[in-house]
Parts: sequence; structure tokens; C-alpha cells
Amino acid sequence: MTRLSVEMLAADAPPPITSAGHAQLGIAVLAGIAVIVLLITKFKLHAFLSLTIGSLVLGAVAGAPLDKAITSFTTGLGSTVAGVGVLIALGAILGKLLADSGGADQVVDTILAKAGGRAMPWAMVLIASVIGLPLFFEVGIVLLIPVVLMVAKRGNYSLMRIGIPALAGLSVMHGLIPPHPGPLVAIDAVKANLGVTLALGILVAVPTVIIAGPLFSKVAARWVDVPAPDRMLPQRPSEELQRRPGFGATLATVLLPVVLMLAKALVDIVVDDPANLTQRVFDVIGSPLIALLAAVIVGIFTLGRPAGFSKERITSSVEKGLMPIAGILLIVGAGGGFKQTLIDCGVGQMILDISKDWSIPALLLAWLIAVVIRLATGSATVATVSAAGLVAPLAADMSTTHAALLVLAVGAGSLFFSHVNDAGFWLVKEYFGLNVGQTIKTWSVMETIISVVAGGLVLLLSLII
Repeated sequence: MTRLSVEMLAADAPPPITSAGHAQLGIAVLAGIAVIVLLITKFKLHAFLSLTIGSLVLGAVAGAPLDKAITSFTTGLGSTVAGVGVLIALGAILGKLLADSGGADQVVDTILAKAGGRAMPWAMVLIASVIGLPLFFEVGIVLLIPVVLMVAKRGNYSLMRIGIPALAGLSVMHGLIPPHPGPLVAIDAVKANLGVTLALGILVAVPTVIIAGPLFSKVAARWVDVPAPDRMLPQRPSEELQRRPGFGATLATVLLPVVLMLAKALVDIVVDDPANLTQRVFDVIGSPLIALLAAVIVGIFTLGRPAGFSKERITSSVEKGLMPIAGILLIVGAGGGFKQTLIDCGVGQMILDISKDWSIPALLLAWLIAVVIRLATGSATVATVSAAGLVAPLAADMSTTHAALLVLAVGAGSLFFSHVNDAGFWLVKEYFGLNVGQTIKTWSVMETIISVVAGGLVLLLSLII
């Protein structure tokens, strides 16, 4: 890959980076990240603008001509949006159909009807994990908050006993499981196999969500023993509907893309012949684009029509689903631009050169880099995109499974200790009526548990497979 420093651009073949070059690139990375952090936290600038400015600062400090830095940023932005933009849009549409049709409420009510007492925190994990598959984290919180408050009030449960499992289910899905934006971008950057990453992600997610959800909620409820706030419960979407889709049809629609992607991974392992017709068919239907598109089309008939939606109402839901993702697309795209600037400046190669002399495992290094960026920027998605770009060269000689584990290590690190620079922190604080200290003792600690447990499981799996 072309490097951006003046000296390297002048040569036909890029020479090895010297110690002085390493120092300059290290300073450039710190400067770029510091600018991003300062703009986001101090000046409250939108993450898209902060990442754009930070990328240009990175290129300038690294000694790159400004036009080359701009080209790197725009190239990275374009390729990232091209790679995951359509998938984010399809996921948003599916999530909106799920919410508007009452399908999400149907899943919630059906599971809650069969659960009670000690099983309730486990039911909340199941609900959040299922609903969290096609939804962005913030949308999932807004959708589940009425349920959490209702269950806590009616069942006289501690708010943390019910709320923490729901938040854990959403957060684990957001950080580790495609088709969420962070994991998808990391898979694209590392060139990992999506099906294998999805399968290993589920393997890591299950014990992680159990520990950070139902088990930690017992401790969190003792630390912060608060009732559900007495404010009026937000209206649930299905309260305006005369009918809503069935539980089985809703569940099948939500899980369809996951099943198709896992089926592709299984066929690739069993058949392992690119010329084989079966494998070629599953390569198509199991690709993220086709899998999510199929779920959206199926959802129109299994979610929209049973809810009594007209063609115009379905079109309206699709449009409303697409509107809120403009900011997300731009942030993810700018993160991709920052990643490409890092790579073109030679930062990825620098990390590869330096890490050869370290005894630290590549997966642990990936986790640590994601942790640092997460703590600094407050965004799991920014941390995932940036860290994936930095550690991508480490995947060059990795097996398929270890490349997938590299993605999961980055995803796990990106969830570490959410605090006051994270929008999710304030969302949880306000909805649950907590103060800052209570939010740190519950939400922030839960996020840290997810990150550490998932990271540990990834390292353990790397020793086994």
C-alpha cells in the first residue's frame, strides 16, 4: 500500500520505516486521536466533522502532502460506505418494520408471558438479544425501555435486576455480532470471513451476556437499589394497532439473515469447492446484502401485512427507517477515512514492525488499541473502525478463524468502560433516572465486564482453534 510521507512517495518501492519514522508516525497518531477526542468532548463537535479534521491532522503531522491525505480520507470513506452502507440501510429498514408493526412488542409479550420470578432477568436477556440483532443500540434502548419499566413496576423488581440484562443483550449484539456496523466494518478491514466471524461471535456472546447480564444484575441491584422511575411510560408502537404479526413469523424474519449467513459459512466449510453449484448458491444467498435484503422483503409480508399496513404505510416505514441513519453512515464512513489515512501513512505497518519484537499476542494488542480509542472517543463504532484499520496488517498471515477472532477482539475492546463521553451513557442515565455515580456503578461496570469477558474468551478460543 502506498505510504504518504514525502520520502516514501518519492521512491518506487517504499523503504522500511526507520526509528525516526516510527517516532513521527507515533506522534502523528497521537495528534490525530487527540484532536478527535478534543473536538468531540470539549467542543461537542459532531463525530463526522471531528474524524474528518483528525484525519487531516494525522496526515499533516505524518509529513504527507495535504492532497494525498485528502485522497486517502475520501477513498477510505467511499470504500467503507460502499462496503457497509447498504447493509446499515437494510438493517435500519428491518428494524423500523419490526418496531412499527408491533412485531417487537409481540416477541416481548410472548416471552414475558412465559417467564416470571427468577426467570425474568433471563427473559430480558433473550428479548434484548433477539430484538437487538437487526436494531442499532440506541433504537434498541428506546424500544426496550417501556418494557423494562413496565416489568419492573408490575413485578416489583429492582430496576437494575431487569434493566442490566436487557442492556447487556443489546450491547453484546452491538459490539460482536454482524450485521451491526462496527463488526461489519472490522470484517471488511481485516478481510475476515463473515460467516465464521458470526459463528464465533455467537459462541463468545452467549457466556458473555450471561455473566454481564443476569449474573451481574444481582450485584448491580445491591449497589444501586432503585425502583423504576414514576414518570409516564413511553407509548409502545403496537398500542395504536388493531392487530400485529405472530410470534413465530416475527422471530423467523429477525433470524433469517443470521441463518442464511451461518448456512453459507457451514457450506463453505463442508464443501470447500468454489466451482460446486451448492456452494455458489449459498455464497449468494448467504452474502450480507442478499441475506438482509431477503429479510426486508420477507418482513414486508410477515410484519407489515399482518399489522394491516397498506402499501403507502409500508413505504412510509421504510422512509422513516432510512432517515435517522444519515449521521451513522457519515460517522462510519469518516471512521473508514481515518482508518485509510492511518494505513496509507504507514501506521499499520509500523504496528506490525514494532509488535514483532513484543511478546504480546496480536489479539490482545487489538483489544488494547480498541480499549484506548473507546476510552478516548466514547464511541464503540469509532473505536472498532479505527482499531480495525490499525491492526489489519496483523491478519495477513492469520488463519480464517484467527482473523475472525481478531475482529471479535477489536469488538470486545470497543465496549470497554462507557463513561461521560459516550452518548449511550447519558441515554441510560436519563431513561433509568440515575445519577452519574449510579450510572458508572451499573452501566459502565457492565460494559467493562462485557469487554473483559469477551476479550478473555477470544484469547481462550485462539489457544483451542
